[in-house]
Amino acid sequence: MDREEARKKAEALVDQMTIEEMASQLRYDAPAVERLGIPEYNWWSEALHGVAREGTATVFPQAIGLAAMFDDQMMQEIGDVVSTEARAKYNASRKQGDRDIYKGITVWSPNVNIFRDPRWGRGHETFGEDPYLTSRLGVSYIKGLQGDGDYLKTAACAKHFAVHSGPEEKRHYFDAKVSEKELHETYLPAFEACVKEAKVESVMGAYNRTNGEPCCAHTELMEKILRGDWGFEGHFVSDCWAIRDFHENHQVTKNPRESAALAIGKGCDLNCGCTYLCIVQAYKEKLITKEQIRQACVRLFTTRFLLGMFDENPYDEIPYSEVASREHLKLSRRAAEKSMVLLKNDGLLPLDKKKLKSIGIIGPNANSRAALLGNYHGTASRYTTLSEGVMNEVTEDGIRVYYSEGCHLYKERVEGLGRENDRISEALTVAEQSDVVLLVSGLDETLEGEEGDTGNSYASGDKVDLNFPKPQMVLLDALIEYCEKNNKPMILTNMTGSAMDLKKAKEAGCVKAILQAWYPGPEGGKAFADILFGRISPSGKLPVTFYDGSDALPDFDDYSMKGRTYRFMEEPAQYPFGFGLTYTKTRVQSAGFLPGEEERLRKDLSGAISIVQDSWYNISVEVSNEGAFDTEEVAQVYIRAQDSALAVPNFSLCGFKRFFIEAGKTEKITVLIPGKAFLQVNEAGERVCDAKRFTLYAGLSAPDEVSALLRKEKPLELSFGLL
Repeated sequence: MDREEARKKAEALVDQMTIEEMASQLRYDAPAVERLGIPEYNWWSEALHGVAREGTATVFPQAIGLAAMFDDQMMQEIGDVVSTEARAKYNASRKQGDRDIYKGITVWSPNVNIFRDPRWGRGHETFGEDPYLTSRLGVSYIKGLQGDGDYLKTAACAKHFAVHSGPEEKRHYFDAKVSEKELHETYLPAFEACVKEAKVESVMGAYNRTNGEPCCAHTELMEKILRGDWGFEGHFVSDCWAIRDFHENHQVTKNPRESAALAIGKGCDLNCGCTYLCIVQAYKEKLITKEQIRQACVRLFTTRFLLGMFDENPYDEIPYSEVASREHLKLSRRAAEKSMVLLKNDGLLPLDKKKLKSIGIIGPNANSRAALLGNYHGTASRYTTLSEGVMNEVTEDGIRVYYSEGCHLYKERVEGLGRENDRISEALTVAEQSDVVLLVSGLDETLEGEEGDTGNSYASGDKVDLNFPKPQMVLLDALIEYCEKNNKPMILTNMTGSAMDLKKAKEAGCVKAILQAWYPGPEGGKAFADILFGRISPSGKLPVTFYDGSDALPDFDDYSMKGRTYRFMEEPAQYPFGFGLTYTKTRVQSAGFLPGEEERLRKDLSGAISIVQDSWYNISVEVSNEGAFDTEEVAQVYIRAQDSALAVPNFSLCGFKRFFIEAGKTEKITVLIPGKAFLQVNEAGERVCDAKRFTLYAGLSAPDEVSALLRKEKPLELSFGLL
C-alpha cells in the first residue's frame, strides 16, 4: 500500500469520528473506537538493539557496540531480524487479546543523536560521535526495521530530534544553544538521511529546548526543516511527558491546555504522556482548531494503514517460533564478535592454550549479566558472561580458571560490613595462582543511562568524569602493582558504553592487551572467548574518541563542537575514533578514484549544489593481509578541505567498508563517498562549495598521529582539486 492510498483510507475513517474520538487517538495509549471497528493500540514499543521490554527476544550488542562494527549491511540484517521478532510477538499478543504497552509494531528506535560528550549517560544508545557513520547505520537499521514489502514491517522512529545529548539532569528545562552552522553540520545530517533516504515513518522530539523553543513544538526544526525542507510525511511523537515540561519546566506556556495546543499547532501528532487529555478542553477554549486535531489523527491512521493493521498482510503469518531462534542468536554472536575493539596488544593475544595451566579472571563485570545488556533491552533466552565464556572454552583443555569479583562495581563499602576493598586480597590470591590475569572492569546500565533509570542519582545517569569508580581504580592499582613485581601478564577488558580513561592500563608494562567489549549482548561471553583464544580476529573500530582524561573537555552544557570529537578536538586522543587492531598485519597498498569518477566529481562540483548533494562517487582501495590470521577489516576514507575557512578543522569520515581478507591475500574494495563530503556548511547553515583543494585519506584508521603510531602505518593520501 502506498502512502497516498493509506492517507485516503485514513481520511475516510477519521472523518467519521467526533472531536472527542479524534482527540483520544492522539495519545500513545489510544483507546478503542468500537463503533468504527478500531481496536485499542499502544504506540509505545522499543527496539534499540532488539525487541525491548516485552519479554523474551534476541538481544544484540548495545547500539554503540553495533556502531563499532562499522557495518551498514549487517545493521540492515539486524533490523530485519528485530522487525521479524516484533511482528511475531505482536501477532501472538493480539491472539491472546493483549494490546498493552511494548506489544506494538511502532518501535521508537533508532537513537541517532550525536554522542558529542563522553560524559553523557545515554551515549551508548547512539551510533557514536560522527554524523556520517551515524547516518549510514541509522538508514540501514531503519530499512531493516521497515522492510521493503507492500506494507511496513514495523514503523521505525528517528529520535531525539534534534539537538540532544545531555546533561540528563537538566533535560527537562535545559536550552541547548547551537549555531546554524553546527546545527546543519553536526546535529541534523543523520536525521536528514533517515528522513530522505530511509523514509523513516516517525520522528520523536527531544525533551530540551533548542535556541529557545521546546523541541516538541519547534518552528524551525519541525515546520521549516523537517516537514518543509525535507518533506517528511510521517508522524511526529513527543518524548515521554515532554509536553508537560512546556508549562512545568520550560515555562513557555501557562497550563496543560496551552501546552497541548502549542504542540499540536507545531505538528506534534502523538503524545507520549498525558497532556493531550486536555485537547478537547483546549478546543473548547479555541486554543486549537478541529482541522489541527484532524490532521494529526489522519497522520497517525496513515501509519496504521501502512502497517496493515486493518488488512490481512503477509506479516500476520510470522510465527512466534521466530523469536530468539537459533539463527537469530547466531547473528547476535557474530555482531558481538565484530563489535569488540582491540586497543592494545603486546603480542600476548591470542592466548595459546598449550602454554597455560591456569587463568585468573577478576572484576565486577567478569560474571555480570547486567554488563552484557546496556539499556532498553529485552530478556534473553540464555546468557553467557565473560567468565563463563572463558570457563566453557578451556574446561576440556585441563586449564584451571580462578575467579574473583575483586570489588563492587561502584560502592566503596560492602553493605552491612563497612569494610573497604574487602575482595582485594582474594583478587591478589587469584592473580598469584594464575599464568595470566584477565581483569574485567567497567560500568552497566545502573551507572550510565537515562535520567531516572539509574542508581547513579548524583549524576542522573551521566558520568562526572572518565575515571572508573573508585573501588575499581583501587583494584586496578593493586593488580598492576602485583603483576609488575611478579612479571605476570595481564589483560584489561573494559565493558562500558562510553569512553573511559585507560591511560594507566595503556602505560603499564604488565598490561599486555586492552579490549573494549562494550555491552556485547547475551552472547558476549562466547564472542569474548572466540577472540581471546584466536578462533577469530578482533575487528571492531572505535565509533567514539577515547580522550586522555576529561580535564581538556569543554563544559558539558556547551553545545558548541569546539574541542569535541575527532573532527574538532585540539589535543591528541588516548585512543582515536576509527582505531582498532586485529591479530594480523593489514595494509593499504593503493587507493584512487575508479575510472571516470574523478572527472564526474569535478564536473558536478562546478555545477549545481543539488547535483553534488545527491550523488555518490567510487573510491577503490587495495588492502593486503601480510600476517598469518584471516580477519575482517574496515577500509576508512576521510576528507579534509585544504582551502576553506568553513571546513571542520581536522578531517571527517566520508566512507567506510567492512570486508573479509584471508592471510596472505590482497583485496580490492570499493568505497562509496557522498558528494556532500565535498561541500561545506556556512554560518547560515547552508551547504556550499567553498573549497577547491581536498585531501582524501584512505586507510584502516583515521589519519591522526596516534593511530599512525599505534598501527605503525599512515593512510594513503589522495589529492583532489577543481583546478
